[in-house]
Amino acid sequence: MTFVCISSGDPASRNLLQTLHGIEVELSSPWEALERLKGAKFDAVTIHLPLEECNAEDLLEQIHRTQAFIPVIICDPNGTVADAVRFTKLGAFYFTRAEDQGEFRQILEWAAEHSRSCDLEMLAHGVSSEPWRKFLVGESRAMQQVLQVIRLVGNRRSTVLISGETGAGKEMVARAIHLAGDRRNLPMVAVNCTALPENLLEAELFGHVKGAFTGAINHRVGRFEQAHRSTLFLDEVGDLPLEIQAKLLRVLQEREFQRIGSSETIKVDVRVIAASNIDLEQAVRDGKFREDLYYRLNVVPLHVPALRERPSDIPVLVHHLIDKICLQEGLSPRRLARETLERLANHSWPGNVRQLENAVEMAIALSGDRDTLYPADFPLPRSPRLDSKAVVAWPAISFPDEGLDFEQMVAHMERTILEQALRKTGGNKAQAAGMLRLKRTTLSAKLKSLSADARIA
Repeated sequence: MTFVCISSGDPASRNLLQTLHGIEVELSSPWEALERLKGAKFDAVTIHLPLEECNAEDLLEQIHRTQAFIPVIICDPNGTVADAVRFTKLGAFYFTRAEDQGEFRQILEWAAEHSRSCDLEMLAHGVSSEPWRKFLVGESRAMQQVLQVIRLVGNRRSTVLISGETGAGKEMVARAIHLAGDRRNLPMVAVNCTALPENLLEAELFGHVKGAFTGAINHRVGRFEQAHRSTLFLDEVGDLPLEIQAKLLRVLQEREFQRIGSSETIKVDVRVIAASNIDLEQAVRDGKFREDLYYRLNVVPLHVPALRERPSDIPVLVHHLIDKICLQEGLSPRRLARETLERLANHSWPGNVRQLENAVEMAIALSGDRDTLYPADFPLPRSPRLDSKAVVAWPAISFPDEGLDFEQMVAHMERTILEQALRKTGGNKAQAAGMLRLKRTTLSAKLKSLSADARIA
């Protein structure tokens, strides 16, 4: 195994690495390491904090630009929980116990195995030529449609409007679009339009000059200016106040704006990607969203399917999340019992991928030292509540005086449901079974017992 170690010369870090027999380590400064990564393949990179030469977050971003899939392990003996959360979200593995040689070696070995697995996966799915694919896991028809749109619009300047339920992965799709284009050498700038109060949102987007309003004690560069020649992601854009919507429309049309309190016009070259989990067309009809802004944003519409719409992706997602979480936590790999995977595949997941990831993380925590995850580790509701939009309204049944054939009536309803599920999935029985919360074998048995016509069978 060969690693690049980035350190400012901390003796403890160097001593720890040099005692790891059978592991080849190259000690480098940050800039030397980036040059080495451009010309050679390594199993992983370790960054030992604190660094004197540069910011660790900026360095991590540069490393991932150079080799998108290389594991990066950050060693910080003075790290806090907040530091761990921040670096984990940026795609690194965080380690604080610098003196624990055994655990550190285990993390290094697992990182090397993870790197080799990624190489094989990239060869199998063509990800080596499409680094942005690392953000999107799944091979279902619904995901293939998303991937195709990303390939088509990645290098375009066109604004993309991403729709989908909360937790479906809209920000991951936005990051994939950014990395698929020629602006990928600069970081994507993201703004959550719901997280900021209205009185701060304008300053966040467009910036302000010193003294522009009470509390403006310094000059501030807004997100549009930060995203010059890059991508600006506006998450939950449907929650923007109408006044801010008008100013956003002007920026999209004119590609220029003014900071609050300034008369200077600033021109920007920004590619905008917006996302919303609400129906913006309905918001336009309700007068809550500007129609002209909607059409300006909706140049390329892209819908991210809910997890229940792509149940065939659940097994690969679960295994991906298990590997990711175990590696982050420095745990040995976990496997799934067959009945566990069946239960997960048949759940409705109203919280989508985010809920699935939380469930996997909780299951790993509850499993202790066991290497197998069982259904009891996933305390999910036995009968998941269906979303109100998914409730089927059956027409009233006219009950004749002479009675009716109950079995025939139930069979007719059952046949109708199966037809609709298969029609929605293009005849894919595995996906239809997932939509109906059935096992695929159960669905096949029902189709056979109902003697469905050729269109179903």
